[in-house]
Amino acid sequence: MFKVITFYKYVELEHLRYWMHKFRWVCSELNLFGRVLVAEEGVNGAICGKIENVEEFKRKIKESEIFSDLTFREMNSRGQVYHKLTVKTRGEIVVFGEKVDLNMKGLHISPEKLKTMLDKKEKIVLLDARDAHECKIGKFKNALTLSIENFKEFSKAANNLEPYKKEKIVMYCTGGIRCEKSSAFLKKNGFENVYQLKGGILNFIDKFPNTYFEGGCFVFDDRLTASSGKPITICEHCSKKSDRYFNCHNLDCDRLFVCCDYCNEKNNYCCSDECKNSERQRMVSI
Repeated sequence: MFKVITFYKYVELEHLRYWMHKFRWVCSELNLFGRVLVAEEGVNGAICGKIENVEEFKRKIKESEIFSDLTFREMNSRGQVYHKLTVKTRGEIVVFGEKVDLNMKGLHISPEKLKTMLDKKEKIVLLDARDAHECKIGKFKNALTLSIENFKEFSKAANNLEPYKKEKIVMYCTGGIRCEKSSAFLKKNGFENVYQLKGGILNFIDKFPNTYFEGGCFVFDDRLTASSGKPITICEHCSKKSDRYFNCHNLDCDRLFVCCDYCNEKNNYCCSDECKNSERQRMVSI
């Protein structure tokens, strides 16, 4: 069995090249694949490997005092979900595009607390901080979503949230990292009652699967989707229920599309007949 873990921590880091080489060395030593971004504002990573190696990675990284309190979102996997290891330095560990004061971030709400609030039907606005294609295949029931293509568009899209300025807002994203910045941005702009789901969707569905999160959760690895319950989207070929995303194998297209496994193989892993018959096709790994 393999395990996939994601982690992040906003913390002032010095000597970025040291930390870049540190993460790369530990991952390489343990035969772990994935991606780790290091910046002056902290670290953001997602890796996969055999369970015992992932556990050793966690132990080694937490030996460093600055990461001794690092937390992880974890999912078991039947195999490796990354095809290589990438460790880089960046200007931001998640690109927001403008400065925010993280001391203003929304208070964390545990999955247990959110479930209790939803069970009691408390009046809250569940706000999805993710991109539109992520929300398409899965989201919390009755959640408010934004029509953004990437996280840099959040600040502009927040103009549409003015009607909810006095409401109690609970934000969520895949693992929590985007809510740290976006909740701080909202509070800076007069949204006083802002909270964020601790550990994001992955933490919630790990503890409470098949409850309030509907469909699949988009993930940033070769799986593209982590199934969590009944699909809310349909296959673009046959219209049967599916929550699986695929990249079109026409190299000149490469768009994400929802498809069932049967139609995906039948259509040569392509989104249309035109793409199916194109000459430039991605190789299928066996």
